[in-house]
Amino acid sequence: MSGPLSGPSGRPPLPFPTGGPISTELRINDRIRVSEVRLVGPNGETVGIVPTADALRLAQEADLDLVEIAPQGKPPVCKLMDYGKFKYENAQKAREARRNQTNVVIKEMKLRPKIDAHDYETKKGHVVRFLKAGDKVKITIMFRGREQHRPELGFRLLQRLADDVAELGFVESSPKQDGRNMIMVLGPHKKKADAKVDAEAAKQAKADERAADQAAERAEREAAHAAGPVAAKKERGRSENLDPEIEA
Repeated sequence: MSGPLSGPSGRPPLPFPTGGPISTELRINDRIRVSEVRLVGPNGETVGIVPTADALRLAQEADLDLVEIAPQGKPPVCKLMDYGKFKYENAQKAREARRNQTNVVIKEMKLRPKIDAHDYETKKGHVVRFLKAGDKVKITIMFRGREQHRPELGFRLLQRLADDVAELGFVESSPKQDGRNMIMVLGPHKKKADAKVDAEAAKQAKADERAADQAAERAEREAAHAAGPVAAKKERGRSENLDPEIEA
């Protein structure tokens, strides 16, 4: 038999929804239901505790909005401001923050303790490129066979590499043995965002230089083309007789 709180099948009914997601919008103007507020002026000056009706009147006279910026206050803190402009500026700041947000990337470079000079320079070039881009670099020295009994070879190689790239990076994690490998982590002096800005500036400067060179070449070709017909044109004088018996 179904009770007053039971569903058609005798089971308790499903609970009613408690509402949607909590809104993060600030309360403004007529949505502020308290009797009085601690009012802050449009330039940040403290007005004091005033009735909400008076605060709304001041907002209307100044053609501004009354915005509740600290609802947990007793009484809540409200400020006179242009709420539309406030939201727009906050959205712009959030968009700029997302654009500048960069993920930390760790590149990896593997070397052998008895690497030859050419390979070392190639590997070092990659490390330099990674550090210039603002990335961390994990350097791994791989030991094989009897090389495992000569860890000082790997340590000296890592120390040499750290010294060679000292202008671009620093030793974030000192060399340490990890089984058959020895590992060191280099960190860049520049942050990822700053390195990105520098790279874009260098790219733009290179493009500007290339455009200037192309403009100079084009101007040179146009000048040569304009001077060509004049240079080719020769003043025609009296032709010489090839036969001396013919009188001129």
